[in-house]
Amino acid sequence: MDRVQDEKRHSSHDDTFNPIFPSLPNVSEDSGPRNYMDARDAPSPFLRKTADTSSDEALRQIRTANTISISPELFEKLYLTPQTKVKGDLRGTFANPTPVALIGFLLSCTPLACELMGWRGAGGNGIAYLGTYYFFGGLLMTLGGILEFVLGNTFAFVVFCSYGAYWFTEGITLTPFYGAYAAYASDATNPMEGFNSEGFHATYGFFLLFMGFLSLLYLICALRTNMVFVTIFFGLFMCFVLLTGSYWNIAIDQAAFGAKLQIASGAFAFLACLAGWWIFFAQMLASVDFPFQIPVGDISHLIRSGTERAQDKERFSA
Repeated sequence: MDRVQDEKRHSSHDDTFNPIFPSLPNVSEDSGPRNYMDARDAPSPFLRKTADTSSDEALRQIRTANTISISPELFEKLYLTPQTKVKGDLRGTFANPTPVALIGFLLSCTPLACELMGWRGAGGNGIAYLGTYYFFGGLLMTLGGILEFVLGNTFAFVVFCSYGAYWFTEGITLTPFYGAYAAYASDATNPMEGFNSEGFHATYGFFLLFMGFLSLLYLICALRTNMVFVTIFFGLFMCFVLLTGSYWNIAIDQAAFGAKLQIASGAFAFLACLAGWWIFFAQMLASVDFPFQIPVGDISHLIRSGTERAQDKERFSA
């Protein structure tokens, strides 16, 4: 009799599974009393677990994102990419690298956005943040991108590695040792003359322009994820476009208008950073299985995937 009851109890485990927080049960109206505040023999809240879930099973539910059916919104919140099938169980073996890449981006871009807007007299095109560009923007984003590659998350891999390369490029360009702007100086003893020259601004503007184009492509792809991610790429796209205009106006002696465009670019970069901090916080809450989550505006259902369209086409043809 006890064995039959155990089998029924384990067979009903899927009905109580919570797809939003895999380590917590899905409490419904007919799932029975679960209020530990009213139970006399309730365990300590720090040791609480459901009667039909062992500790090993609970740990597996928390760690695994590939073998458990989690919601598309939660997956995109964790990995910033639409959920795709991959071989193996790497997502359950390794930690989620997405927050590492995000914090590298945020601690590089947020101070730069404030500097572009000239808050508290900041200036100098971000030269004060050289170390941040190398170790936060470049290193952490590239490392996060490589780990996304290991997990099979192509979109996040390409995004993080490309922006990580941007921060490395920005840092190297502004480092006097490499002489990037010194080549534009007429006086070899005064390399900063090249940094302020028309030639340097006119030339470097093309790199910013195509970074904006790259961000536009990412923006289109992000329409399959969530509104927060879309906001990040929209802000970066506008930032790079306006910053290109700033550099090119300075190159033609329109410094006043170029300064206004620089402030506007900083504002859009700050918008992207605000959205980035929001989704970073959302990922941190999900990573520790916090009892509440913050929304990120899932829009993956608005544009159906090519796989779903192909499956529908096969059904109709059959």
